Amino acid sequence: MANATVRVRFCPSPTGNPHVGLVRTALFNWAFARHNEGTLVFRIEDTDAARDSEESYNQLLDSMRWLGFDWDEGPEIGGPHAPYRQSQRMDIYKDVAQKLLDAGHAYHCYCSTEELDTRREAARAAGKPSGYDGHCRDLTDEQKAAYVAEGRTPIVRFRMPDEAITFTDLVRGEITYLSENVPDYGIVRANGAPLYTLVNPVDDALMEITHVLRGEDLLSSTPRQIALYKALIELGIAKETPAFGHLPYVMGEGNKKLSKRDPESSLNLYRERGFLPEGLLNYLSLLGWSLSADRDIFSIEEMVAAFDVTDVNPNPARFDLKKCEAINADHIRLLDVKDFTERCAPWLQAPFAPWAPENFDEAKWQAIAPYAQSRMKVLSEITDNVDFLFLPEPAVDEASWTKAMKEGSDALLRTAREKLDAADWSSPESLKEAVLAAGEEHGLKLGKAQAPVRVAVTGRTVGLPLFESLQILGKEKTLARVDAALERLAA
Repeated sequence: MANATVRVRFCPSPTGNPHVGLVRTALFNWAFARHNEGTLVFRIEDTDAARDSEESYNQLLDSMRWLGFDWDEGPEIGGPHAPYRQSQRMDIYKDVAQKLLDAGHAYHCYCSTEELDTRREAARAAGKPSGYDGHCRDLTDEQKAAYVAEGRTPIVRFRMPDEAITFTDLVRGEITYLSENVPDYGIVRANGAPLYTLVNPVDDALMEITHVLRGEDLLSSTPRQIALYKALIELGIAKETPAFGHLPYVMGEGNKKLSKRDPESSLNLYRERGFLPEGLLNYLSLLGWSLSADRDIFSIEEMVAAFDVTDVNPNPARFDLKKCEAINADHIRLLDVKDFTERCAPWLQAPFAPWAPENFDEAKWQAIAPYAQSRMKVLSEITDNVDFLFLPEPAVDEASWTKAMKEGSDALLRTAREKLDAADWSSPESLKEAVLAAGEEHGLKLGKAQAPVRVAVTGRTVGLPLFESLQILGKEKTLARVDAALERLAA
């Protein structure tokens, strides 16, 4: 049963690929709603026709589903405040803008861009705030008529109150903005198109949002929204002002804010590399929050049970790809083997798999899977780890060949072949003993002795446990590959 006192929203714009900062915001809103048995409203802010696309919209919905986020109102579900796409709500914004004008909370501004720039420069030169100077705040009817006669088309500006605005941020505590630092601002373009500054608070008001959890980059717009809310309450459009919580920046390389253009910010990149949704979300939750001081690995259910937005750290959080991979590796190991094998399936098929489909052997895959599971950071690594089982010949990495095939490797391989031929192939331990004995005959420890065998059979110097791999590949193919390596060394 949803708790009517908590209604949060996630309202991305459908522009480009979803990025990890956006996902972190979605995660915190979703976890907050679920923890409080509240309502999550999923809303699409698609009023920017030049940048928004249907492809990005569909990608957003697909990403939300992949991450496991469900929503209580929004696209494909509907709800009492439909429609949930701003492009379908234009009449609502037009009506509210007119009510704000009629009540004196907004006014028409006829200033040109050039005039605004000139006055801003002059204010900066005089050491004064360079925001809008209120030039059109109190125009007479004659002045308005003169501007109209010139052919000027006005924008609509909201009239900010001449007083400081103080609010308690759920993450940052009490914050005050002085009136001189928050000038009147535009809410409708000259062409009649509503701006984000109007549509976002109006939708929050009409959808009865109680808590707004969003990025720190939007903090400076909060006093504007609070003032607009006061006007909307006065007009009977809003019931109350929501509580605001501003989530910390996610920083990238060089301690700069992670931007949409940074390669490591793209959600698609993590999907393509085979991150688990639960691994990625576990890591993203740590960008500003923690379950406990000594525990980094936890399930999404544990996060929901513990999540309180007032525990979020206001300091910037640095995105660390290595730690993200390490946490994902832990989540891969936590899967049961059946789940692991199923999740690997896309990487064992075209276009990822380099082997012909008819060469894939399900029994060999099931046998090798437990060994692979314990050694992988991301699921896409499975392809290179198991390709030796399904390719007619190993895909030899030339750097690995050069590194492993030292002087005397041919003699070692001949001895190893004899020992392996005589070994008990029902036991990986017997195969290990064979290679160990071959190494001892040539004055080599196991690590040095097994390197040429590994490259001959798998094509690489690193990979899954060697002797289990040889057993699963089988005696006939293993010996044939050692023979092929010996031929190449002889040549």
